[in-house]
Amino acid sequence: MDTRERLIASTRELLWERGYVGTSPKAIQERSGAGQGSMYHHFRGKPDLALAAISRSAEELRGRAEAEFSGPGTTVERISAYLRRERDALKGCPVGRLTQDPDVMADPELRRPVEETFAWLTDRLAGLLAEGRASGELDTGLDPASAATALVAVLQGGYVLARAADSVEVYARAMDGALGLLTAHVR
Repeated sequence: MDTRERLIASTRELLWERGYVGTSPKAIQERSGAGQGSMYHHFRGKPDLALAAISRSAEELRGRAEAEFSGPGTTVERISAYLRRERDALKGCPVGRLTQDPDVMADPELRRPVEETFAWLTDRLAGLLAEGRASGELDTGLDPASAATALVAVLQGGYVLARAADSVEVYARAMDGALGLLTAHVR
């Protein structure tokens, strides 16, 4: 891994663990093993590096989700594969956690990949649910946009509840509950 990639990877980890304010250039340099000169050779400063790190986290989230969404199976099976995929529920979502970071949310550039990722995820789920409805798998009473928004909310809320309870079982129950509500619409 080259220096630029080590800087991005280290910043991603630190943002996830400490948030934007807690991610100092010194901490990034220590974690990545890169010197100050290298950091400023590759990035204009902390905001530029944070944007690269947030964008990378967002890209990876979308890539992993798309792998499940475009995999084999029915609509409900693919959504279930996504919701039940192995995750570190106690660490939370690397993108979702950024919504709790006032510095990220206050900066339109840093906020953009977070906003775009959740819009993509909600739209992609709504598209899958609409496909399921059109194919006759799901009943016509299901509103794809509302159901997709609820699924994303349960997923993110599941992380919050798991962290609060210090229990991955709480996250699993939240996913089971969401899927139970969804399967009530299976024909």
